[in-house]
Amino acid sequence: MTALSETSIGEGAVSTLRRGLRLSPEFRAGLAGTLLLALVATAGRVVVPIAVQQTIDRGVTGAHGPDIGFIRTAVLLCAVVVLITAVSAYAMNVRLYRTTETGLAALRVRAFRHVHDLSMLTQSGERRGALVSRVTGDVDQISQFMQWGGLMIIISLGQLVVASVLMAVYSWPLALLVWAAFVPLALALRRFQRLVSGAYTRVRERTGDLLAAVSESVVGASVIRAYGAEERTARKVDETVAATRRAQTRAQGLVAMTFPVSELVAALATAAVVVAGTLLGVGGHLTAGELVAFLFLVTLFVSPMQTATEVLNEAQNAIAGWRRVLGVLDTEPDVADPGERGETLPRGPIEVRFEGVGFAYPGGPPVLHGVDVEIAPRTRIAIVGETGSGKTTFAKLLTRLMDPTTGRVLVDGVPLDRVRFSSLRERIVMVPQDGFLFDASLADNIRYGRQDATDEDLELALTELGLADWLEGLPRGLATPVGQRGESLSAGERQLVALARAYIADPDLLVLDEATSAVDPATEVRLQRALDGVTRGRTAISIAHRMSTAEAADEVIVFDAGRIVQRGPHAALVAEPGVYAGLHESWIAQRTI
Repeated sequence: MTALSETSIGEGAVSTLRRGLRLSPEFRAGLAGTLLLALVATAGRVVVPIAVQQTIDRGVTGAHGPDIGFIRTAVLLCAVVVLITAVSAYAMNVRLYRTTETGLAALRVRAFRHVHDLSMLTQSGERRGALVSRVTGDVDQISQFMQWGGLMIIISLGQLVVASVLMAVYSWPLALLVWAAFVPLALALRRFQRLVSGAYTRVRERTGDLLAAVSESVVGASVIRAYGAEERTARKVDETVAATRRAQTRAQGLVAMTFPVSELVAALATAAVVVAGTLLGVGGHLTAGELVAFLFLVTLFVSPMQTATEVLNEAQNAIAGWRRVLGVLDTEPDVADPGERGETLPRGPIEVRFEGVGFAYPGGPPVLHGVDVEIAPRTRIAIVGETGSGKTTFAKLLTRLMDPTTGRVLVDGVPLDRVRFSSLRERIVMVPQDGFLFDASLADNIRYGRQDATDEDLELALTELGLADWLEGLPRGLATPVGQRGESLSAGERQLVALARAYIADPDLLVLDEATSAVDPATEVRLQRALDGVTRGRTAISIAHRMSTAEAADEVIVFDAGRIVQRGPHAALVAEPGVYAGLHESWIAQRTI
């Protein structure tokens, strides 16, 4: 699989929320206590209508005239209950915020780690900004709903139930009248939700596109300026901004349609209660206090129905976010860690064997065809070939950044897919072509190879690589900040750091993907001497575009159109007609220019 799963896109809102909550059990922690506080907070809201009814019917219009003592007692009791209600609401909010933040943090970590478990192919199937938005922006949308919409749902449901029960106690005919006014609206909202759900799914997609476009323009700023593409890039960003605006406007427009409808229904229901309640009062079936209390209860009943449109807005945005996050979590890693079931390889020089290995990128033609090759321990191999011949794919399969389409790769006789990642990453280290650096100090970047390495270890490693003079020339030595993506260093210096990082890791198999491609000739000579020491005693495979790398290797393996066409020492291959001789002539020609 090379694209994130979209199986959750067609799911209903309820099933999406149910699955999301099941995957995040932290949301359910302490739920019973929160619901109890919500019940107290909600029940306290009906104290005012009851107090008003009792004050009017018993304290003001009682049989013996106004009763000041009863009114005072009712007001004091009402104040105490309101205070308890406020404290309960505060405690409920705190518990809900704490629970949701814990759950969202766990969800964000779970999604982030799952992204890292996905293969390079799966990650490359989605733009980086859009992928990041699934772990950040989409989870933020869930956060807003869980902390506001979730709270409103709990309170509103409780308020609806309590208000409905009390309205029925005071006057069941009026209660039926209110329900008759709002039932059609509730049914319409349920159907309307499908349209809103689709609209907010598109909003989250367009937001991901926007983040991808902005991050791409920031990261590639130097290239954009170099080619004078500012206007074209700005136009692309403007288009994604406009697309996001259109998606947001459509979604908000759909939600906005419900506001005037709910306001109209609420006004009609209130008017109907006033008219019908007055008639019931004239007929002696309803007291003045009960009618006033009923109108208070109608307000309590109407309020959740009106806020339901706002909750619907947040809920659909959150559900769209849930679907995208679930799309990440539903994606099975196609390069999976066997974990406890896997094997741990003992330390020592590694033997490599490819058996009938073929590979094709999804939707494309095969790039490797039936590769059969054995590499003995302690052998230094140079992999050469024209661009697109399969060299880098060979390296990625060897380090299990990808798995072969056919055949298998073995290290020390064990299939690579049966080796634990912890053992694999310790024994096999790849130095990629771009030499990515993190926004930290030089020491921190080299220490990625071995976390327990001291500054003395790092200095010794750089000295053994012949880089002590380079280190001394840096303004702050090991503490020198390298900047974002290593932009404070030259391309060649970034590659030096990547090599030092691999060296300090002390792997048994070192894979160098054009590791000296960005190094100037003088530095290349120095590095080549250092690499002789680095690779001595361990298996080393170098993807080479330079003649010096091939000349220093024990053997050269030549790729052409996804197949191994030649193999042997440099001197022997140069002497025979073939692909390697042609490559060698090209190198010689470049040197003489």
